[in-house]
Amino acid sequence: MSHSPQDPHPEPGRPTPEPQRDPVPGPPPRRPAGTIRLGSIAGADVLVTSSWFIVAALVSWIVSPRIEQVQPGIGAWKYVAGFAFAVILYLAILLHEASHALMARRFGARVTSITLHFLGGATAVEGEARTPKQEFWVAVVGPITSLAIGALGVGLWFLTPEGVLRVGVEGLAGANLLIGVLNLLPALPLDGGRVLKAGVWKLTGNPHRGSLVAGWCGRVLAVLMLAYPFLLGAVLDITPGVIDFVLAAVVAIFLLGGANAVVARARMMEKLPALVVRDLARRTCLVDSQMPLNLAVARAQAEQAGGIVTVDEQRRPVGIVSEAALLAVPEHRRAWMSVSEVARSVGPGAVLPVTLVGEDLVRAIGRSPLSEYLVVDATGAVHGVLSTADVDRAFRGTPA
Repeated sequence: MSHSPQDPHPEPGRPTPEPQRDPVPGPPPRRPAGTIRLGSIAGADVLVTSSWFIVAALVSWIVSPRIEQVQPGIGAWKYVAGFAFAVILYLAILLHEASHALMARRFGARVTSITLHFLGGATAVEGEARTPKQEFWVAVVGPITSLAIGALGVGLWFLTPEGVLRVGVEGLAGANLLIGVLNLLPALPLDGGRVLKAGVWKLTGNPHRGSLVAGWCGRVLAVLMLAYPFLLGAVLDITPGVIDFVLAAVVAIFLLGGANAVVARARMMEKLPALVVRDLARRTCLVDSQMPLNLAVARAQAEQAGGIVTVDEQRRPVGIVSEAALLAVPEHRRAWMSVSEVARSVGPGAVLPVTLVGEDLVRAIGRSPLSEYLVVDATGAVHGVLSTADVDRAFRGTPA
C-alpha cells in the first residue's frame, strides 16, 4: 500500500489544525489502460487493474481448502466464497487507500486516483507534502486504518458462529493486521518509509535527505525479502513452497523498483536549487521586429547579448528569436529577412518571472514546454531570455 506524489515544505513548532481547502482544479487525468473505474472518493477516480482478477482467482484457490474444511460438501461454492472473501479484502484495502486520499485532501492536495492492483493499492497525490507533519499524517493514516479494521475483525471473530462466515472474518482480521504492520516498516515505497522520511526531514530540514534514507532502507528490505523463504525453514521449520519463492521475488522487485525510483528522484531534486532564473537568463537585445536579421545579430553581438527579443512601437516585447531558427538561416540570406521571420510570438506560457527557482522553474517549464522563454521582473520589464538548453546544462552540471 502506498501513496505516490506526482510527479509538497516551514514546520512551526505546534501548529493549529489547518482548515480544509479544496484541491487545486485541473483537467481530469487520462485513465490508464487496463483499468476499470468503479467510482470516486475524495474527488479521485477509484480504479481496478485487470491484474486484480488474477489475485481474486488466486485468493479463491488458496482459501477454498479452508472453506471446505469448515463446510464439508460445499462443492464448487467454496470458490465463490473465496472470491467473495477477495472482494471483501480489497474493500478493506480501498479503505486504507481512501484514508490516504482524505488526509491528503485535508491538507489541500489534489488526489487524482486510487488504484487497486496485484499487490494492493496506490493513491496518486499531485505534488509533495509541504511539511514533515503533512508527510507523516498522510502516510501513517493508512496503516492505522488497516490495523483498526484488523482489530475490529478480531472482535467480530468472537461473536461470529463457526462456519464459512467465521473463516472470512478471521481472514479479514489477519490480512488487515498483516497489511498494517508491514506498511509500517520504515522503507520506501511503503507507508512506513514516508513516516521515516518525515522524521529525517524534521531533524535535518531537508525532505530530499529523508527520501534518500528511506529509499535506501527500501533497497535493503527488498534484499531481505528474497531471504524470506529460507527463513521459513531456518526459523519456523516450514518447508517453503513455489508460491513462497514467487511471492518473495514479486514483492522484492516491487520494493526495489519503488526504492530505486525514490532515490533517483531525491538525487535529482537535490540539484534543483542550483536552477535560478535570474542567473541563467541570457542578456537580451531588444530590436524592432522589422529590422533585417543580419543587423539584429550584429547589434546583439555588439551588446554581448545571448538573446534577441522583438518589440513593438511602444517597446513592448512581442517575439523571441528562436536560436535554432536563427542558426538554420545562412549568413548570406540574413540581410533579406526580418527578425520577425525567426521569432516566436510571446504568449502567456512563454513569460517567466525572474524570481523562479528550482522546482517552481521546472513546473513552469513543464506546463508550457518551449525552447526559449522571456524573463521579466516585477515591473514587467525584460530581464533576459531563458533557454531550456541552459537549464539542462545547469542541471547536469556541464559548462555552457
